[in-house]
Amino acid sequence: MLYLADSVQCHESMEQLVFFEIPSPCINVCQSDNRGYCLGCFRSRDERFHWQNLTDAQKTEVIRLCRDRKRRRAYALHKARLEALNAERASANGRLALEDEQANDKNDTELDFGNFSLD
Repeated sequence: MLYLADSVQCHESMEQLVFFEIPSPCINVCQSDNRGYCLGCFRSRDERFHWQNLTDAQKTEVIRLCRDRKRRRAYALHKARLEALNAERASANGRLALEDEQANDKNDTELDFGNFSLD
């Protein structure tokens, strides 16, 4: 029993044991964006090329980084879509306001004051 306790203490500083191989996050897109990250799995070029040589802890960290990159990319796309939508709405509102103003100007010039009196 003492041996087991000693071995547990010795392994505390070591990596956690992994019973299954950590699979590659590759989804067979294999195209890079302008920053060098894969458009499918979000790994960097080095992370893709050296995947087989990484330790399990390093692979786990790469997968965590990929999830963060994917989340940031999704947020950036969402934010860009919202900004485009808001710009489109502002443009449409500007056109509507201009059309309303032009319609009001037209109505003002077409008013007939012939029967109007201040009596």
